[in-house]
Amino acid sequence: MNFLIRVLVNACALGVAAWLFDDIGVAGSTGEQVVTLLGVALIFGVVNAIVAPIVKLLSLPFIILTLGLLLLFINAAMLWLTSRIAEALGLGWHAHGFWTTVGAAIVISVVSTILNAVLSDD
Repeated sequence: MNFLIRVLVNACALGVAAWLFDDIGVAGSTGEQVVTLLGVALIFGVVNAIVAPIVKLLSLPFIILTLGLLLLFINAAMLWLTSRIAEALGLGWHAHGFWTTVGAAIVISVVSTILNAVLSDD
């Protein structure tokens, strides 16, 4: 159940980012957009569960050197990678532009944090 809630939270956060930024788009009708966002949320979760920890571990000295600022760009890179995988799988979701993915990574982090706080069991 916790996994399903996380996927729904990620889908909502990705939807908010697509709504706020012009260079992030979800293709299709409303029903297709929901399915696309759920698929992209699954991809985003897998990328953040497998690839992100490896990248963060390998770049740990630089993260410390930049006082954590590099984490923002790592999150943007994970969003970019998610976009490329989604495009390769034929999902109608794309994120273009470096600063767009940086801004979207911030929005996704904030929205996910707020929704997780509201939906937590505590």
